[in-house]
Order: sequence, then structure tokens, then C-alpha cells
Amino acid sequence: MPINFDSALGIHADALRIRSQRAELLASNLANADTPNFKARDIDFKSAMKIAASGQDLASMKTTHAKHFSTSGGQYSSPAVQYRTSIQDSLDGNTVDEQIEQSQFMQNAVQYQASLNFLGGKFKSLLTAIRGD
Repeated sequence: MPINFDSALGIHADALRIRSQRAELLASNLANADTPNFKARDIDFKSAMKIAASGQDLASMKTTHAKHFSTSGGQYSSPAVQYRTSIQDSLDGNTVDEQIEQSQFMQNAVQYQASLNFLGGKFKSLLTAIRGD
């Protein structure tokens, strides 16, 4: 009987990928904290997981008419990526709040590590089942 990794791992592989994309966005926000008119972005994890569970690619967009332009599906063109609302406006138009970005980055890092630990346990269980230990 062949092992189906999609059913064995469930949604945790998608969660790991989404957390990785979120870490990139949050790092980009922190790197651009002093860039004028930079708008902070973040991934809505729940909607990204719904998209992943439905089988859609996060970066894919569908055309609904033959004359629509096709998109290349850029790295952050997902509908789950949103602009963060700023708590206090900056004079230069930048919406990055470093404390919020750092706390969100650390929370995401902890959740990423938890997903890695969970997947490691799943692989260890599969390996035990294969070996028959």
C-alpha cells in the first residue's frame, strides 16, 4: 500500500509554506521601516489556509474573460496579503510600526518552529511504521 504524503501530513505542509511567506513579508516590513511611503503588509493566515485547503495556488489569479491579461502571479499577489492599518500616521507616509512588526515576526517564528516540530514528529511516526519498530 503506497503512502500518500498529502493525506499523511495534512495541512501542515501548507501552513509551513504560508508561515515562511509571512516571515518574508514581515522581514521586508522591518527592512523598510525608514522608507518614505512604504506600506506595511501582512498575510491573513486564516484566509491563506482556506485558499490552500481549497487546492488553489496562493499566487494564482484566474482570468474571467478571454481579453483579460494573464498575470505572472508575483511573489506577493495572493489575496491573503493585505496592507496593515497603521495605529499612528507617520509624517513620511510609512505605516511600519517596528514594535508590532517585531512581535508579529517573533510570534510567526514560534508558530513556524511548532509546525516544523509537528512535521518532524509525523515523519518520525511514518518512519517507525515503515520500519515496523
